[in-house]
Amino acid sequence: MESTLDELDRAMLAALHDNSRIGVLELSRTLGVARATVSARLQRLEDSGVITGYQPRIGLAAAGYGVQAFVTLEIAQGALGDVVAVLEQIPGVLEAFATTGVGDVLCRVAAASHDDLQRTLIALNQSRTIARSTSVVVLSQLVEFRALPLLNSAESDRTPRAPAYRRAHE
Repeated sequence: MESTLDELDRAMLAALHDNSRIGVLELSRTLGVARATVSARLQRLEDSGVITGYQPRIGLAAAGYGVQAFVTLEIAQGALGDVVAVLEQIPGVLEAFATTGVGDVLCRVAAASHDDLQRTLIALNQSRTIARSTSVVVLSQLVEFRALPLLNSAESDRTPRAPAYRRAHE
């Protein structure tokens, strides 16, 4: 799939990544383009699903949830919808993905302690739709979630439509 992001889009995303609380006016000044251009670009990026939100990044350990694990679930055939409902009821489940391979679902969970993690794992295994679980405790995070290096690796040949940005970066 060809990238629909041009240089200005990537610059906007980088600026928002550095300061997600930046306003449209400051963003337009930082990038050297009109405020209307920034507003229109932001709306397009939101509408297309490139920007999915502006939530704060929460340091789980600092918030009291320093134990994390990845849990692979093997589920009953055809029970994916039921498993989603189970997972959404367990507060410690941070995210879950349907996967290929040995397991059917991969979850990232967080807990306040190892005892708390054990309670979460027991809650998962009490579901009739989950046949088996395997967990791996996280020792440390080596690379934080990041998307900008990926976006920047697929540099688009598209020229930014904003003339002021184009002139400033030629």
